[in-house]
Amino acid sequence: MDRREIAALLAYIGRLDPRSIRTDEGEARDQLAQWHELLGDVPMATPHGWDALAAARQHYRTSPYQIQPADVVRPWESYRRNRLALHSDPTPSADPDDQAAWTAELVGTRRAVAAGIAQPTQARAITSSQEGVNPRLQARLDQIGSCIPPAARAALIPFRPARAAREAAVAQGLPDALSVRCEWCLAPVGEPCRRRRIGPNDGVRAITPRATPHPGRLDLAAQQAQHTEQDQQPALA
Repeated sequence: MDRREIAALLAYIGRLDPRSIRTDEGEARDQLAQWHELLGDVPMATPHGWDALAAARQHYRTSPYQIQPADVVRPWESYRRNRLALHSDPTPSADPDDQAAWTAELVGTRRAVAAGIAQPTQARAITSSQEGVNPRLQARLDQIGSCIPPAARAALIPFRPARAAREAAVAQGLPDALSVRCEWCLAPVGEPCRRRRIGPNDGVRAITPRATPHPGRLDLAAQQAQHTEQDQQPALA
């Protein structure tokens, strides 16, 4: 609040409580300077719910004592805390690689919410699948065939060889070896086969994943796929 707004606030308080009125010009000037020093960063009102006059009126509704600047600052700080507690940072529109711009937009949004200039942004709820996929996202998926673009998938091959080998086998029409449990290394369904390193005392020193499944697991997956196909043939007939 500037000095004119402080004077308007003191005049309103004087109507509520004549005890706060200063008839001496020097005392009135000192009172105005004191309140401006303590309430200079507190707005008179905001578009979203804060009103210093309402805070003063609420004080006299609940307290018989003369109002002090702290009786206006406390509700203002509570107002700021409550708004920030309701706020969930939205994704900034700035370039994520520009750390300064990204941080500045986040800080600016929080300050606007705390100051009552902008409404808090609440976290988006998890939506059900009944609402469908965003049309733009669906068009993109139809174009590239996967949520991972082919170029990115090819770049990830050296870092996940087991996944790459599985995808290549499925693309060639071969059975998915990871759809069954490996009887050799006991790898569960969905996890790659493992290689055991045996120490001199016949103890297992380390277990590392294999890029390719064990041959027995491939045979077991092929047998399961054959049985599944045979079971479906009567139903199709």
